[in-house]
Amino acid sequence: MTYNFNKITDRKNTNAIKYDLAVARGKPADVLSLWVADMDFPTAPAILEALHEKINHGIFGYSVPDQRFYDAVAKWMKEEHDFDIERRWIVTTPGVVFAIACAIKAFSGEGEAVLIQTPVYYPFKNMIEANKRKLVTSSLFEKDGKWQIDFADFEQKIIDNQVKLFILCSPHNPVGRVWTREELTKLSEICLRHNVIVFADEIHNDFIIPPHKHIVYSTISKEAAWNCVVSTSASKTFNLAGLQFSTNFIQNPALKKKFHDERDKTGYDEPSLMGFVAAQAAYENGKEWLTALKAHLAENLAFLRNFLKERLPRVRLIEPEGTYLIWLDFSAYGYSDAQLDDIIVNKAKVWLDRGTMFGSEGENYQRINIATPRPLLQEALERLAKVFN
Repeated sequence: MTYNFNKITDRKNTNAIKYDLAVARGKPADVLSLWVADMDFPTAPAILEALHEKINHGIFGYSVPDQRFYDAVAKWMKEEHDFDIERRWIVTTPGVVFAIACAIKAFSGEGEAVLIQTPVYYPFKNMIEANKRKLVTSSLFEKDGKWQIDFADFEQKIIDNQVKLFILCSPHNPVGRVWTREELTKLSEICLRHNVIVFADEIHNDFIIPPHKHIVYSTISKEAAWNCVVSTSASKTFNLAGLQFSTNFIQNPALKKKFHDERDKTGYDEPSLMGFVAAQAAYENGKEWLTALKAHLAENLAFLRNFLKERLPRVRLIEPEGTYLIWLDFSAYGYSDAQLDDIIVNKAKVWLDRGTMFGSEGENYQRINIATPRPLLQEALERLAKVFN
């Protein structure tokens, strides 16, 4: 089957956060949206078919996944990520951020420290602070165009603050790193040495740019597997975020019980019917669509890279190893962060994610989402070029 990822689907007036909240969030009505991490493509036909079948049945009562769902997840994780799972490890949640909140409450107390590596996906910070924990940050640093971990700082922050939980972003959003086995092993050794539990947000794990390879945190060692929660979802991979479903793998029964108990305190019981139906269909029959999507994203990245080189040479692209979210450095223009954002939003009328949303390390950076039809990507870049040139 062929898929047309350059076909433009009008998403305005469809309750889409990406488009319909522009004015409410202080953006021009005609702004071009390439910010939040969802894709401008209909999901895979196999998923739509499964959803239509459920809709045609017409009954949407309390529902739970059956063995077929667990088999589909296990097959996907084994074939795509070399991760052997067992059904008893799985705890479902309405999303990865929901799971992060459960982990924060399960593995730390009010006032205790939770560590993140900034710049990073901003709901990490929001969940820590909303749950009255102490936010501790260890800054990533850039060297030769590649963002890296300061392991000495990471360990010292743990010691100084008696950190209880570390939230890992792997692959990393927004800097695009796919952490190596060596890097993850170092992180694991430090966390084990100081009794820090790890929550690994691996939601972008299906978007890896060759020759890089995603390493599931649980596969680092038996000790690492016993000390972590690995969380993922078909939502990012197959554009299903609105269906509210994610899967968490917890091998240690004691950690699983604590996590499960916090989940239950929220009143969450049965998962979203459409969420797990879509996830099952994705894992069973979505591979062909995903392969075609990845080819389109690779072409979009090449287009972006060439456009910047030819038309916006002062904008520096941080070469991604994973995700479809690209980290762009505008610092050569010499604008303040506020000036830069004003120019992009109000003059170019392009809505990107401002780098400082992810931490102070993101000053003068912007994050662009290239999971869109090429005509929209090209229009956004043309608008930027017109203003900056």
